[in-house]
Amino acid sequence: MARRSSTSRGIFDIDRKRKRLDELENQSQNPDAWNNHREMQKINQEKSIVSKAVADFEMLNKKQEDAAALLEMVQESQDEELFKELRTECKEMRATIHDLEVKSWLSQRMDPSNTYLSIHSGAGGTESQDWAEILLRMYTRYAERQGYKTEVMSINHGEEAGIKSVTLNIQGPYAYGYLKAETGVHRLVRISPFDSNARRHTSFASVSVWPEVEDDVEVVIKDEDLKVDTYRSSGAGGQHVNKTDSAIRITHIPTGIVIACQNQRSQHANRDYAMKMLRAALYEIELKKLQKDKEDLDAQKKANEWGSQIRSYVLHPYQLVKDHRTGWESGQPSLMLDGELTEPIEAYLKSQLKVNA
Repeated sequence: MARRSSTSRGIFDIDRKRKRLDELENQSQNPDAWNNHREMQKINQEKSIVSKAVADFEMLNKKQEDAAALLEMVQESQDEELFKELRTECKEMRATIHDLEVKSWLSQRMDPSNTYLSIHSGAGGTESQDWAEILLRMYTRYAERQGYKTEVMSINHGEEAGIKSVTLNIQGPYAYGYLKAETGVHRLVRISPFDSNARRHTSFASVSVWPEVEDDVEVVIKDEDLKVDTYRSSGAGGQHVNKTDSAIRITHIPTGIVIACQNQRSQHANRDYAMKMLRAALYEIELKKLQKDKEDLDAQKKANEWGSQIRSYVLHPYQLVKDHRTGWESGQPSLMLDGELTEPIEAYLKSQLKVNA
């Protein structure tokens, strides 16, 4: 079995990752970093990501060597059990190679970051609000499958059912890199559970995704550009959170961006979190301007209505999910709605390689 280490180095740039790991190790040994909790946390987070990439590559090389030796044994002995073991080794190698390849697509600066994900129901009242809540469950389940941590930063419930809007903070390696594929309008076609005549309805909800940025990323926000409102937090939250105007809503007047936060018990803490989210949202806009990524900018501005969707989920009269950007399809929408988003996300990321080439 031929060695592919030189090719692999070209694809995964493992030498650069090893060098970066050495740099991070040296930084973590610096006494100045020990006294800066935020800086140490940042170093350790990147160190964990890079260390896993290096470990996966080294494990792949070892498995390749073991498989080569096992292949020779199989050829000599024609042993069926050894052949089964070789097939298992090859299957594991293919999975590791695929994972490393996908990670190589996530080369933008903010791709390894945590992310914010916001869902807004479209026109249609209860129908669209229920659809927004279904999407909330879908992304929460996806995060669980990935081993990510999720926190609801703000939520606005519908009058009868569902949600009008919600913002999540999703924490984990490459959370932004993967979930940025979900930005846009999502369309649902189904027999309405709210229609006594059991008619088919079409609902829309928009999804926005932006990375969590560090404090060292410079984003200029002028006080005169902000409109700050306080209001009473909604939903369960203990004896304090529902009795004071602790929730914060910040409107950035030049861009029209609205950020709300209600998950903290104090108005001061909610304001800090809201400003952090606003900085991240503004940074995302500037990043897209620099990258001249018109498609992403247009996706966030599109109307939350017919003809603007990035993906359709059809539950009646047939079962189908289709991503209109890549042509990816699945006849099992129930799996996607339960958080199985790996295939459509990877199809989108792969399609962007050509766009950004």
